[in-house]
Formats: sequence, structure tokens, C-alpha cells
Amino acid sequence: MAAVAAALCLALAPSALAGDIKVGGIFDQTGPTGAVGEDYQKGAVGATKHWNEKGGVNGAKLDLISNDYAYKIPEAVSLYKKYKDVDKVFVIQGWGTGDTNALRPLVNKDKIVFFSASYDGNLTDPKKTPFNFFIGTSYSTAIRLALIYAKENGAKKVVFIYPDHPYGKNPIPAGKDYAKVLGLEVGPDEIVGLRAIDATSQLLHMKKFDPDFAWIGGTTPSTAVIIKDAAKLGLRTKFMINCWGYDENLPKLAGKAADDRAFGMLPVAPFGADVPGMKDVVASTGDKNYTLHYVKSWVSVMVMVEGLKRAQKAGKLNGPGLKAALETIKDFDTGGLTAPITFTPTDHRPSTSMAIGGVKDGKIYIVKDVKFPREAKYIGW
Repeated sequence: MAAVAAALCLALAPSALAGDIKVGGIFDQTGPTGAVGEDYQKGAVGATKHWNEKGGVNGAKLDLISNDYAYKIPEAVSLYKKYKDVDKVFVIQGWGTGDTNALRPLVNKDKIVFFSASYDGNLTDPKKTPFNFFIGTSYSTAIRLALIYAKENGAKKVVFIYPDHPYGKNPIPAGKDYAKVLGLEVGPDEIVGLRAIDATSQLLHMKKFDPDFAWIGGTTPSTAVIIKDAAKLGLRTKFMINCWGYDENLPKLAGKAADDRAFGMLPVAPFGADVPGMKDVVASTGDKNYTLHYVKSWVSVMVMVEGLKRAQKAGKLNGPGLKAALETIKDFDTGGLTAPITFTPTDHRPSTSMAIGGVKDGKIYIVKDVKFPREAKYIGW
């Protein structure tokens, strides 16, 4: 009997034994990515409340412990250690590329499932990052799809504009590699910070190369600066934008300069889109309007809840049990909020499909749905 009791205690995490399931939350609300991180944090809170009102995880309520780490890696590490040692969590909803990658060794050692808002392709190989998951099409897949779209629309020359952060830099090797595959000429990189208020010098340098399309790997405020300055300088270049630089606020910040020249990568449906799953998302806000970044964290919590339910059913409500449960998810229907999501023990890419959005008359819209082949050679980068 003692052996049975010991096995039971091992299978159930301390938080599960206490009734609630504690979830660590590491968000940026006031740092360099806070302009997009604030809505993401609110989405996680709204989704947690929604699922608790629907009964939680078969009766066990979610207890999201939300903290702002202001995009500082040491603060993220401190929060992680608190969540592990004090709060005894086995699952975390996290944020950025730099901190998520910095925490990888700890996550692997401690066997804590880590959902991130970073869709870094480096996190998709379970051989290296077995406990890392996210719900959006990876940045590397997105940059390849962006280049395909650019070539389909006449591009011969491209450049990459990004901030000097892991979020901006990590997808660039995949982009340059695929540009060669497509036969595109690549010009010099341009570095524009996340808090940039002017990009004139970088764009004047870029103008010498005169690219047809440029990739922007920043967030919405710096993206708007780039697009407005490009218009002022009379550049003909069009822009493909990573998923944190394109949202409902971009037309407000960039104005007419974004019309017909700003194209964003969309792993989730825009906030309020006419898809079945959006009803609950909108209802959770109390009639407030948010950006599509709210939808991203909503889906992250949704997928986490599905994994927790499966882990609980299997009697393994802990980190390894949740990991194994998530890896049984196949073609999970998010109600149109994302493409169907699949995880396997050998591939943590949630999907290789997304939409490309445009800007016209002060609003964002869907240009087309796109899909990249789900080839094993692209796992992990």
C-alpha cells in the first residue's frame, strides 16, 4: 500500500492535490514589448476566468499567478524560480524569445511545461526542448511564407529589418536560407529598435539597395515608425511583418502610409472576426475591444486546458503527464481562432498554416490563407 500511495503522490503535483491548478504567468506589460504584451496578459486572464466559469479542469480551478517581468531576462528567471519553489507549478504561460530560451535548461531539468508567446522555431524540436509549446505558426515558418508571398507578387530583391533582440534575430537565418531557395537577392540587414521613434537613417541606407519587399521583425509601434518614414522618403518597398508587428493598432499608428504596402503574418484571427470561437473571446472582455494579441493568449490557455484535461484523465497531472497529453493533440479545433493544432512526440510545431493580412482605409483585413509544407527537415528552426 505504501508503494501505491507513493506512486499516487508522484503522479499528482502539489497544486493538483490542493484542488486548484496553479499556473505561472510571465508577461511583459511595461517593457519594450509591453505595447503588445498588455493585451496578451489580459487575454490570459480573461481565458482563465472563462474556463473556470465552465468548470475548470473537470472541477479543478485554474489559479493564474500573473506577473510583469518588463522584458528583463533576470526578472523572468527569478519569477520562474519562485513559481517552481514556492508556488509548486508544473505549467507556465510565458512571453518572450530571449527569456523563454534562457529558461530552456531549467524547464528541461525541472520538467515544467512552458507555453510561450514566443513562436521561435528553435522551440519546436522535442529532442532539444521537450517541455516547450506554443500555439502560433513559428516565426521561421512565417518568414518563409512571407518570402513566398513576396516572390508571387513580383519580388526579386528583399531585405530584413529587425531589432537587436532574440525575437528579431532568431528567424533571420531561416529567412535568408529560404530566400536563396526562392532565388531572391538579399540586401544588407537593417537594425531598428523596439522603441525606435525614427528609422530614417536605416531606410536611407536600405534605399540604396531598393528592395521590392522588406521583412519587419519588430512590434507594432516600431513597425509603424518604419512604414511612416518609408512613405516620407518615397520608398517603393512593401513590407511583410511578423505577427507582433501587425495588429488592429497598426493603421492607427501608421495612417495612410500602411495602405497597400503593409502585409502581416496572422497566426490567429483578428479580434472580433466572424469565426465560431470568437463569441466566447469577445464575451470574456465585457464588451471591451482588444487587439488580436488577446486572441493569442486566449488560445494558449485553451490548449493548455485541453492538455490538462487529458493529463488528469490519464492520472498524470504533472509536468511530464501534461507534456505527454499535449503530444496526443491532433487537429485540435479552436473554433477558427487558429488553424487546427497538432503536437506529436517528435514535432512541437502547432501548425504550418496562417493568414496574410493587409491594411486598407484604416483597417486590417485578410488577404489570403497560406500553408507551408510540414516537412521534418524544418523542425527546430
